[in-house]
Amino acid sequence: MSLIVKAGKAGKKVLKKFLPEEKHHVSYTRRIERVRTGERVVAMTFDDGPMDLPASPDKFGGRALTDLLLDVLQEYHALGTFDVVGDTSENYPDTPGKSGQADWGGVRYDHYPDLNQDDRGGVVHNDRLVRRILAEGHQITNHGYRHVLFGKKPFVYGKRDHFHGLDQVVADLSRLHTLLKERYGYTMTMARPPHYVDKIEGGFTSYDAYDQMNYLYLAAAFDGAGWLPIPHSSVQASLQAEVEAMVAPMRRALEAAPDALAGQIIFQKDGYNMSRRTPVAFGLKEQLALLQSYGYRVVTVQQLLEDYSPFADVGREEPGFAKLALLQKSRGIVFSDNRLRLDDPMTWGELAMLLAPRGEAIGRRVAKIRETGAPQHANWGAMDWCAEQGILKYAMDPDGTVSSLPSDFFAPAKGYTRRQVYEAYRI
Repeated sequence: MSLIVKAGKAGKKVLKKFLPEEKHHVSYTRRIERVRTGERVVAMTFDDGPMDLPASPDKFGGRALTDLLLDVLQEYHALGTFDVVGDTSENYPDTPGKSGQADWGGVRYDHYPDLNQDDRGGVVHNDRLVRRILAEGHQITNHGYRHVLFGKKPFVYGKRDHFHGLDQVVADLSRLHTLLKERYGYTMTMARPPHYVDKIEGGFTSYDAYDQMNYLYLAAAFDGAGWLPIPHSSVQASLQAEVEAMVAPMRRALEAAPDALAGQIIFQKDGYNMSRRTPVAFGLKEQLALLQSYGYRVVTVQQLLEDYSPFADVGREEPGFAKLALLQKSRGIVFSDNRLRLDDPMTWGELAMLLAPRGEAIGRRVAKIRETGAPQHANWGAMDWCAEQGILKYAMDPDGTVSSLPSDFFAPAKGYTRRQVYEAYRI
């Protein structure tokens, strides 16, 4: 495994123990990692494809890797979510990085499926594979047309170029979105940032970009591990270790608690790992067999949200579930980590997100960031609109809670919980 990537992953775990808990705000874009459900159902996502090159090592007669993954999914009556790129052939001039390291496929940019083999990867070059993905009922999401970093990631990708500002990010996302819409009549509804880099120059983040696209943020709660190289004395020994690294954590989790993966999104890769092997071509079958033995169904992320729950902390057992599920489609009521936090006090900003039109809330906040060059609170635009309309005063109480609600909406009171507000709100 790349020592840099390994150190980075370990460092994040250590920092989480000492840093204050990340603050989340009501947001139109929500990070989807898992949903609340008591049923044994999961979703699998496959990044960086489609890929028309064979598995490595090739033990399948030269069949394209994406075809192999689709074959296995079909065998187990499973549906996947393919987080695709458009075309990386514009990412030159470039030089190869070191095999086994994070920049293996290019020092300045990523190249899929590999440097100087861009014409074997991406939507642009793989019409047949895209049509097969769609024909077999899988979901497609947006991983960026060129798979360029949204902003700096100096620790792992210190030499990488990246986009400069929100407009460039949105243009790249729109390019792939339009391609899928015009060529296949398919509308993508979710996206995952390349290498999970969220910060964008100018005070923006990936959440702002996805607000513009009307996307949800596609994340994952369980790492399928097929992207991580494990060096050994031979290719075969490395491959066996990599496949075991895909299956063993899943086996341990299910043995400890059979419902452990219920509602989770599993991360996979439709392409080479950092040592140019494809353990996913061999390990996916073992993972699906294991899940099946525990009674799990594998569905798309969209099905997970629509058929089970769109929330991480509220399931169908909640008495007001139907209203909340309907309300979240048109109003900002869910936090950026996809939780409703129904029993927390509602703040002025959260109330403003419920009341303000989406376009006003997003547009005003973006304009303020452009004007100041500084980040703004996630609910600033909604508060600004509500203040202009005379609905809410343009301030929060010192403790951040709502001190009173206008009689036009609810009886004046102090300390309303979010549950109480949503129960009273008329759709």
